[in-house]
Amino acid sequence: MKRAFAATVWREGNWYVSQCLEVDVASQGETEEEALANLKEALELHFEPPQATRPPKVRTIEVEVGAA
Repeated sequence: MKRAFAATVWREGNWYVSQCLEVDVASQGETEEEALANLKEALELHFEPPQATRPPKVRTIEVEVGAA
């Protein structure tokens, strides 16, 4: 499934920075095109399902709720 995202690009020193406006993901490159290509790759990785390298350890924690 493809989805369009709005992005902005600006120059910082010798680099172009690209940032997605809907998701907190940013990247950079030496050109605007490279910065946008890197942002596209970063967004694809952001939405990739996590791959567990080992089974998760489930823990129980106790939290104080309400007035003491």
